[in-house]
Amino acid sequence: MASNPLKNLAGQTMVYGLGTIVPRLLNYLLVPYYTRVFEQGVYGQITELYAYVAFLLVFLTYGMETAFFRYAQKNDVSKVFNNIFSLIIVTTTAFLLIMSLSYSFLADLIQYSGNAEYILFIGLIVALDAATAVPFALLRKQNKARKFATIKLVNVVLNVSLNLLFLTVFPKFSLQLAQDLFGPGASLLVWVFIINFVSSLVSLLMLFPSMTKYRWQLDFTFLKPVLVYALPVLVLGLAGMVNELIDKILLKYLLPDSSTAMQQLGIYGANYKLGVLMTLFIQMFRYASEPFFFAQSDTKDSKILFARVMNYFVIAGLIIFLVVTLYLDVFKGLISKNYHEGLGIVPIVLLANLFNGIFFNLSIWYKLTDRTLEAAVISILGAVITIILLVLLIPIIGYLGAAWAHLACYFFMMSVSYLRGNKVYPIPYQVGRIGGYLLAAITIYFFSLEFAMINPFLKYTANTFLFLTFIGSAFFIERKYQIKPSF
Repeated sequence: MASNPLKNLAGQTMVYGLGTIVPRLLNYLLVPYYTRVFEQGVYGQITELYAYVAFLLVFLTYGMETAFFRYAQKNDVSKVFNNIFSLIIVTTTAFLLIMSLSYSFLADLIQYSGNAEYILFIGLIVALDAATAVPFALLRKQNKARKFATIKLVNVVLNVSLNLLFLTVFPKFSLQLAQDLFGPGASLLVWVFIINFVSSLVSLLMLFPSMTKYRWQLDFTFLKPVLVYALPVLVLGLAGMVNELIDKILLKYLLPDSSTAMQQLGIYGANYKLGVLMTLFIQMFRYASEPFFFAQSDTKDSKILFARVMNYFVIAGLIIFLVVTLYLDVFKGLISKNYHEGLGIVPIVLLANLFNGIFFNLSIWYKLTDRTLEAAVISILGAVITIILLVLLIPIIGYLGAAWAHLACYFFMMSVSYLRGNKVYPIPYQVGRIGGYLLAAITIYFFSLEFAMINPFLKYTANTFLFLTFIGSAFFIERKYQIKPSF
């Protein structure tokens, strides 16, 4: 009896969740920890510098993860892995050489002249993470989700443990050691980056047993079409990083009061993290679904299957939206009270991230038809919208403008991607039903605001009733009315 691909996808998503949600939730413990260990301005530096990490990582992997899945589907997996990983080694080595020669200049450029060591470690972290990207993709291709999860979990447990050790157990020793190594201007913050570097190095070492069949191979005849496919994915990724992270970089330059800019960035970054459940859900879905979509693309009723996946994805995303917004009084305890003034961005960020997840779900049309360039154009347009809105809104309404810019950008990208995909690779998405779920969830959120000032017991009782009503109604509708493909 053939297995149900929806159940397989759900199972893989759950296993990848163990390698994504559990480690990131452990890692997320660092957010309330950092907001209590570091003042707002210092946490603002963490927010800003890790935005650079994300940008550089997309640049250094240049679409090769997606290209690996695409070409491993049609060619010998070992040949594809050998060529792509060898190329990544070459480019990562070149990046390390450039960083070692220019990190002091770069530190001056982004106003970290007194702490150039931060930039050096950022470069090392990015290099190690880029080196592990394709080996992790190989594990996903081989359906070794448990091994993937184990390595990710070890990485974060080590990261959290070392943070506690150096920043809480032995802070005086850590500060003195940092100043001995990097000069009197060094602070405890440098240990955040050193520890991340050590954790990434351990991940690379743990991946070595999975690469015993790796052989150095650079066949540029083979790599040329791979690069042609991957480079638009790089543009797509960079534009995506602009949409996701450019606000963390531009805030300190756009806020009208420069004297409090880093504090405001710290508040914005901490509250943005309260949307972590949505981000984690999308990430674990991405890990499981990318190989799933390629594998199912040639099967009977694949498009009906993809439409069903979208329905369940949106329902799950809206459940997360309601969990966080209806019980925000609970979630806000995860960050220091000094950061609570930024809670107003949380519902906006959650919806923005959901739209981004839908955009990823819609990516089937350009990945399966090799139209990655068209998708890159959509993301570039989204990035342009983001930057324009950031420039217009942040000077007027501060970091709240950054949250609204995210929402506008991802709504635009989601809408355009759906319209274009419906022409080149039509999938029978149930747009009306999805829109109904979205409207119902937003209505529940606004209705719950009416209970904000009443007795907490009554408030949570009413919110829980609304929450369970949404879940029950959504799954009743899906069970009763969803078209069932013949697997």
